[in-house]
Amino acid sequence: MESINKRRTIRKYTQRNIPDELLNNLLKTSFRASTTGNMQLYSVIVTRNTEMKEKLSPAHFNQPMVKTAPVVLTFCADFRRFSKWCEQRKAVPGYNNFQSFMNAAMDALIVTQTFCTVAEENGLGICYLGTTTYNPQMIIETLGLPELVFPIATITVGYPDGIPPQVDRLPVNGIIHTETYEDYTPERIDEIYAYKESLPENKQFIKENNKETLAQVFTDIRYTHKDNITISENLFKVLKEQGFLE
Repeated sequence: MESINKRRTIRKYTQRNIPDELLNNLLKTSFRASTTGNMQLYSVIVTRNTEMKEKLSPAHFNQPMVKTAPVVLTFCADFRRFSKWCEQRKAVPGYNNFQSFMNAAMDALIVTQTFCTVAEENGLGICYLGTTTYNPQMIIETLGLPELVFPIATITVGYPDGIPPQVDRLPVNGIIHTETYEDYTPERIDEIYAYKESLPENKQFIKENNKETLAQVFTDIRYTHKDNITISENLFKVLKEQGFLE
């Protein structure tokens, strides 16, 4: 628990190699995570090759970690392997639908987080890239992902080059609900976000973006309605191309 409380997102890495045996053992451990129906509906693409990192980089808006990390891991929702097994055992798979995608996506995310935890416990640093589902077709083409396989999460991994400060988190009492969901009053919202809004770096964020509030930075600059609609439309288009939507 203590290691999780101290965790940081690591974006700069030394060039110290991660041995194959260590990486494989960490992945093997993460595969013990919970999974829907014990089907293990995920696959992991390990990228070490410099040229392949270069090819993946544009899909992640050229964030420098993709090129500089010793290892890049792409965790995929994968119903292809299970479907092929069904077909070879005289069973008829029916997993070309959104519910099946959700099951595989949840499996993949659970494994991703489990890997991150065990990697950090073994002295490695990780960075979760939230861009994987923004440009899925680019990742699919680069990694050669076939039908019923879809990229869900990308993690850069390496030995930390320095220890950055921790970022803030909302207070526990702003997130936990007892028995039923308790909706947020204006007063609770003010209380929950007070610390985040008081941080100097966030005040500077507001100033740099010429906004009145931190919330406006998120809605008007970082995660706009227009961008979310465009990304959503593309996501469903690629899901259909990958066989998850009839």
